[in-house]
Parts: sequence; C-alpha cells; structure tokens
Amino acid sequence: MNKAELIDVASEEAGMTKVQTAAVLDALIDSVKKAVAAGDKVTLVGFGTFGATARAARLGRNPKTGATMTIAAGVTPKFSA
Repeated sequence: MNKAELIDVASEEAGMTKVQTAAVLDALIDSVKKAVAAGDKVTLVGFGTFGATARAARLGRNPKTGATMTIAAGVTPKFSA
C-alpha cells in the first residue's frame, strides 16, 4: 500500500475528505520526523516505535573499485513493530 492508497482508505474510514486526510497524514509524518531528529522516541501503541540509533564508524568497500574506505559514524532512523 502506498501513501495515496492509505489516504483513500483512511478517508473512507474516518469520513473525511481526501484533502483533509492527506493534511493529517502529512502533519503526522512531519511530527514523527521532527521528534526522531530531536532524539525522541515516538510510540504508537499497537503499531510500533519510531526512534533513532547510532551507527559506529566502520570499514567498507567501494563496489565499483573494490577499494577499502571508512564509512563515517552517524545516526539512522529506526522502526520496531
């Protein structure tokens, strides 16, 4: 199911227009992004938890040349059901 299909189904279930449902979904997604970027966890009971996890620096290979390179440490989003 893609975003447009989700909006179709949710608008029927909630009795809202597709435009209103799309606005609510966009606001929800933006709120989750901002919270995760700030280091918070977002828990939706019965669905799952959005959060961020730290990844350490590591060695990798350039698939084109085969040369070894260092991949920098970073923070990546995470979802657990």
